[in-house]
Amino acid sequence: MQLRCLKIHIDGLVQGVGFRPYIYRLAKRFEINGTVENSNEGVFIIATATNYLLDQFLIAIRDEKPAASSIDVFEVNEIPVEYFDDFNIVKSKNTSEEITEISPDITVCEDCLQDIKNQPRRMLYPFTNCTNCGPRFTIIQYLPYDRAVTTMQSFEMCDDCKKEYTDMLDRRFHAQPVACNNCGPTYTLILHDKFISDFDEILNCLSMFISTQKIVATKGLGGFHFMCNAFSIEAVNKLRNIKQRETKPFAVMFKNLKSAKMFVYINEYEEKSLTSWQRPIVLLRLKENNDKIADSICNGLNTLGVMLPYLPMHYLMFEKFETEAVVLTSGNLSDEPIVIDNQKAIDEFGNLVDAVLIYNRAIFNRTDDSVAMVANGKERLLRRSRGFVPKPVKLNIDVDGIVALGAELVNCFCVGKGNKAILSQHIGDLKNWETFDFFTETLEKFIGIFRINPSMLVTDLHPDYLSSTFFETMLKNESSKYHLENLADIPVFKVQHHHAHIASCMAENGLDEKLIGVSFDGTGYGTDGNIWGGEFLVCDLKSFERAAHFDYVPMPSGDKAVEEPWRMAVSFLHKYIGNDFINFDLPFLKNVNQNELKLILLMLSKNFNCPLTSSAGRLFDAVAALTGLCCHSQFHAQAPMLLESVIEHNCNEKYPFTYNGEIILFDVTIKNIIDDILNNVQVSLISAKFHNTIIDTVIEVVKDLTVKNKINKVALSGGVFQNKYLLENIERRFANETDLMIFTHQSIPSNDGGIALGQLAIASKNRK
Repeated sequence: MQLRCLKIHIDGLVQGVGFRPYIYRLAKRFEINGTVENSNEGVFIIATATNYLLDQFLIAIRDEKPAASSIDVFEVNEIPVEYFDDFNIVKSKNTSEEITEISPDITVCEDCLQDIKNQPRRMLYPFTNCTNCGPRFTIIQYLPYDRAVTTMQSFEMCDDCKKEYTDMLDRRFHAQPVACNNCGPTYTLILHDKFISDFDEILNCLSMFISTQKIVATKGLGGFHFMCNAFSIEAVNKLRNIKQRETKPFAVMFKNLKSAKMFVYINEYEEKSLTSWQRPIVLLRLKENNDKIADSICNGLNTLGVMLPYLPMHYLMFEKFETEAVVLTSGNLSDEPIVIDNQKAIDEFGNLVDAVLIYNRAIFNRTDDSVAMVANGKERLLRRSRGFVPKPVKLNIDVDGIVALGAELVNCFCVGKGNKAILSQHIGDLKNWETFDFFTETLEKFIGIFRINPSMLVTDLHPDYLSSTFFETMLKNESSKYHLENLADIPVFKVQHHHAHIASCMAENGLDEKLIGVSFDGTGYGTDGNIWGGEFLVCDLKSFERAAHFDYVPMPSGDKAVEEPWRMAVSFLHKYIGNDFINFDLPFLKNVNQNELKLILLMLSKNFNCPLTSSAGRLFDAVAALTGLCCHSQFHAQAPMLLESVIEHNCNEKYPFTYNGEIILFDVTIKNIIDDILNNVQVSLISAKFHNTIIDTVIEVVKDLTVKNKINKVALSGGVFQNKYLLENIERRFANETDLMIFTHQSIPSNDGGIALGQLAIASKNRK
């Protein structure tokens, strides 16, 4: 019988997902002899068998791979026959500066949930996991992925766990976090000065607290959460006081899918996202006449952020809880990063909450819950973190050594390794030292874990972003605790914000050619020194031309207008109508301090402290204020979110606008909105007509620019395209009315969380 020998190299997400045990089981099934090993370049297999068996083996590797794995490289080379007595898994190798992918954290699997109920060593054990599930990115410190380089290194396996870990046919073979009640991490509940370690008692206490409107700070997979009963107004209001978060919506974890369906609408695509192994928070539409979910969770919005249990502990808690749903929100105060340290949680939260639940395994990589919505049947990430990071984006360009620092708000940075762009987890808004410290600490970790040799630093064009002034704030600070000195002497490349948005969409979709980019957001520093945000670009990955944009409007008091949308409403009225609007008796002006109004009008007339903006976000703010929905914003994008929330979906009407081939003016739009307000037209209809106007604007301008430039591809990016109504209807109309190819975001956020990917791609194309 003729034997052949193959050397197989597989790269992608193949470590930490049970890939080697899977290969071992396949090899035994197909009577293959040889070896399989991990290295920082991927998985390598030596396989000796007959031609037929090898062919079947190769087909099965692709067709039956573990659910959380992905294969990007599959190289097969025939080599001289090597003879083996069996098939074995050999020790991991660290052979070069190359890296393979690190698995994101994976929700607990059904087999492990059964073990919690039936396996004696793991009865009620809240850290049960196997090669198919459990913590990954949050506990890994270095590559290649082995227990010794995770935060499980301090927990010595008991004999039974070691037997599972070394048994090639066991589901826990080489499951690095493997543990049980006899040898693994444990929980402790802290009630001020009282410490409870008995697990049954912990569950009973938690159940009692949640049923009696109390708040618990509980350590999750990537950081602490605050938890309370989602059906208790008293508990939710108490949590708002603790979080210093007056109106921003909270996410809710339901016991199961059946419970969630009682309160929100869930279609098949949303269900797929909710129940995926990544388990993101999914934005879903609330059912009408819902009087059980506390009103203060959503505060006027018609959507609810919903997630399902993803840790064994979540399932164990819901077995005890009387409630079907809990608020589960990030464990931090105000705008600080989510807390990961036990002592810090005890010190900061101990006197604010009723109990603190900790465990004794360290979190190495902090991660918030990811957030998604489904639009036109596709999952769109709005916040990319747990479950998705650090999966890289594969590019067709060399980005090796490029470090892109991202934007100021909802920051993520991105590092380049070969042709892989590795985005960080959600960092947050870089407007305080704590978040910037998290940003810098994580950047150092990524450079180390992924063996990055930095050769180019990329920042936003804005001169005052903390990420842009990185050198002054960190690299040149001799007392810095971070080891990033090697970044201080490399070239810095600056990228315009909206070009980076479009490049991010292009990179995600594998594009490298000239197209029309529509970039709508709140703020971005323009090449003319003004604030951009309603932009139509003709661009590729190297450069861009601003082809059309929204009309410039003054922004009274600069950033203050973002917090107080009524200022933008007044600015639009002043520009397009003049001061006569004072006599119109517009209802929203009753919510405005009259002395402040006079001051703003004086500033506008004198052009004092009124930077110009073409921002789509500020236009949405103005309309939300004009309609009385939001004159004072208490969290980022509250005004446009409220405006979207009230849309009458059966309305096809729209307002007129003006387009002169370069500038889009909303003069007639604003005048018509005022007429509708004075004629007592329902706000839901005004919102629908306004949204339809913006959709019409995009369609008309893009059609014009594609003809002028002989281009048939269009990319949409920017935070405004988180508006589901807008995104869905623009995509549908392009599909129904044009032959243009439209590209939008799915796995990378369209907001500033995706900016760093675009910065990376642009820098690569401009690098000498």
